[in-house]
Amino acid sequence: MKTARRSDATRAAILEAARERFASDGYDRATIRAIARDAGIDPSMVMRYYGNKEGLFAAASEIEIGLPELGSLPAQHIGAVLVTHFLERWERDDVLTGLLRVGVTNTAGAERMQEIFAQQLGPVTRGVCPDPADAPRRAALVASQILGMALARYVLRIPPAVEMSPEEIVAWLGPTVQRYLTAEAP
Repeated sequence: MKTARRSDATRAAILEAARERFASDGYDRATIRAIARDAGIDPSMVMRYYGNKEGLFAAASEIEIGLPELGSLPAQHIGAVLVTHFLERWERDDVLTGLLRVGVTNTAGAERMQEIFAQQLGPVTRGVCPDPADAPRRAALVASQILGMALARYVLRIPPAVEMSPEEIVAWLGPTVQRYLTAEAP
């Protein structure tokens, strides 16, 4: 039992160090040696648990976006609720910001971000858009708004994007996301 707890603690320390290192250094510059040093362990332990850098990145980038249930919401509020949800996530979750940084500079990061959005935003979009067959395109449009703002606000730190209140961002982006989700296709 003691070994299992120690193993769990070691894995948790590795993942925390990896998330921080990938967020600060990006995928290419983050090293197993630096992550192990940050976690206070030998690099061989990282390899033992995760096999290689790709395996570690995959484990460190497991993210549950935790989208709200939209089924009972009035349709006209869905865009604002989604934008609010994502802003709250970005504000409190450096892992998401780190994954975005890695996603714009590395193929593995981009693929991971694509998977997360397809698996988690895709079903929400299918559930609210007029034609479920059009859901992937609509989800991509929603992601373009959400990720674009996140890139401007949390990664590039463009002053007007940083200075806007969450309420202002929701007021600007909510209607656009709403249109992407529920309006008839052009």
